[in-house]
Amino acid sequence: MSVNTNDSGNPVLTFEGKKYLINELSNDIKESIKGLQIAETQLKMYEDTLRLLSISRNSLANQLRDKLKNLD
Repeated sequence: MSVNTNDSGNPVLTFEGKKYLINELSNDIKESIKGLQIAETQLKMYEDTLRLLSISRNSLANQLRDKLKNLD
């Protein structure tokens, strides 16, 4: 799904290979589009958070490994 502006400045929704003029859609459909955009934004945010947590976990494991080597 993508929302772009065409030459006349009207937003266009591209969904499953079809294009729709957003201004011509019902309010119910516009609310569904907003909900989907919010869900996509949240997914990206949580994917980034998971990547950061994974990096942090790996860093902590490396620190622990180094500290345990000093005990040997």
